[in-house]
Amino acid sequence: MDRLAFNAVAAINEQRVSRQVTANEMANVSTPGFKRSYEVAMRAIKAEGAGLATRMQPESVSKDIISLKPGPVIATGRELDVAMNQQAVLGVSTRDGKLAFTRRGDLQVTATGVLQTGAGFAVRGEGGQPITVPATGKITINPDGSIYAGNPAVPNEAGVLVGRLLLRDASQAQLERREDGLFKVSGQADGSDITNGSVPGRVTPKAIEGSNVNAMEIMIKLMDQARNFEQQVRIIKESKTNDEGATSMLKLGG
Repeated sequence: MDRLAFNAVAAINEQRVSRQVTANEMANVSTPGFKRSYEVAMRAIKAEGAGLATRMQPESVSKDIISLKPGPVIATGRELDVAMNQQAVLGVSTRDGKLAFTRRGDLQVTATGVLQTGAGFAVRGEGGQPITVPATGKITINPDGSIYAGNPAVPNEAGVLVGRLLLRDASQAQLERREDGLFKVSGQADGSDITNGSVPGRVTPKAIEGSNVNAMEIMIKLMDQARNFEQQVRIIKESKTNDEGATSMLKLGG
């Protein structure tokens, strides 16, 4: 009977990764530009150790590859908001100055005129340097990623080109998530650039991309995981009850 309890406890322990992933996705349902990445599955492995030669136990297997499946595009009307089209990603600077990528397009301007994402990462231009704009100017971002600054007192002024967003086509690249939530090229050192694909990077101005996590799907997955946990706990309790019953019968027989 202890094999039932052994496997049930192992299953509960191994499923923690899946539960953590689900909780993370649930927390980011409303995060602009958030992308699902982890896929978790279970497999059976041979248990090692004295007396365990014939035992198999479950083990979780996870794969962290960013899914660039587009989320819903939400029109905001805000000049600094952009939604990356298709599988384009935006180049930003990490806290230590390295290149990384994101799909988050809720941009803002600091007091010193540095353009940054809503998470506080400086946005890079095509030359690789952070983009700076007049802190009090009217900023316009075009679909090709070009940024113009004009005088807010002159409504129809074309403005002056101050930079161009560093956009990369990631359709041919595998991306993984960094600890700070930004993306990097899988299997390459931090700061590595993406070999640009064949599709020019473009954005949808005055809009942001929502998370590609489906709230209904994640709720169903969460409920399924809760039921699975309860089932494993029930197996452990039933195993204990069966052992106690067998012990009682042996005592009566003695």
